[in-house]
Amino acid sequence: MSEKTYAEAIKEALFEEMNKDNRIIVMGEDVGLQGGVFGATRGLLEQFGSERVRETPISEGSFVGCAIGAAITGLKPVVEIMYIDFITLALDQIINQAAKIKYMFGGKAEVPIVIRTQGGGGRGNAGQHSQSLESLFIHIPGLKVIMPSTPYDAKGLLKSSLMDNNPIIFIEHKLLYSLKGDVPEKEYYIPIGKAEVKREGKDITIIATSYLLHKVIGLADKLKENEGIDIEIIDPRTLKPFDYDTVINSIKKTGKLLIVHEACRTGGIGAEISSRIVEQAFDHLDAPIKIVASKDSPIPYSKVLEDAIIPSEEDIENAIKEIIRKKSYRS
Repeated sequence: MSEKTYAEAIKEALFEEMNKDNRIIVMGEDVGLQGGVFGATRGLLEQFGSERVRETPISEGSFVGCAIGAAITGLKPVVEIMYIDFITLALDQIINQAAKIKYMFGGKAEVPIVIRTQGGGGRGNAGQHSQSLESLFIHIPGLKVIMPSTPYDAKGLLKSSLMDNNPIIFIEHKLLYSLKGDVPEKEYYIPIGKAEVKREGKDITIIATSYLLHKVIGLADKLKENEGIDIEIIDPRTLKPFDYDTVINSIKKTGKLLIVHEACRTGGIGAEISSRIVEQAFDHLDAPIKIVASKDSPIPYSKVLEDAIIPSEEDIENAIKEIIRKKSYRS
């Protein structure tokens, strides 16, 4: 193992896979000389040249469309969208083209494209640079949606994504790029669609995504020490396909479920998970499922207001205690 930042883990995955497969190209705004706005592609231009690391105009619809065409004709593009907010400019290309081409051509055409993008708030970037839009893509058949929370997961899942022949939306939280963690020196891959139990417990199951996973882990340690609440934490890692088996097995043990995500509450991934768990595992629940998510509001520029919108540790702690206090369905 060696300690690497999340950004270094992303860059390492790209270096390794580009060295093995000359079909992989990288495209996006400032991905070359600048190495990406968060430094995740730094050094690729010097290593692989301008044929494989392509600076693009500020025109997301056009360069995503170019990448889809390149993918259909034999390349494996990795497209960086600087902020997930800007991905809306390429929705026609992603939703009506990339996601559907394989099905509309009877499987004869594949679109092996990875769209890396950065989501989430917390940096004071205001309403057009701070959104969490993962649910837009979870709704679309034909797309896979990945949201790694650690350097280890980011590298292993990006390498697996580059081996996949389907269009993938790969969402990296902008507050995670400086996060450090252990990353194996030897090559490894993490299966797409497999969740991980990050912390075992017996009192309540919490599903937490992306940056909020780390808030939940810190809170779980505190509640275990101070109040004896033993929390099991699951990081889904892949939002589509979603690993319901791991969640259900955890609920069979704890009987309680809290879902924590940064996207707005209405229409968020928490609603879909909750619905599926009620359908498939209601008999194992001892209390109603709760969801802690951002308020249904654009993200304000003001730090005070931004903090009021995005879930805090206090919000999560209050939800945990409310679930724990609920009278069991079974009693």
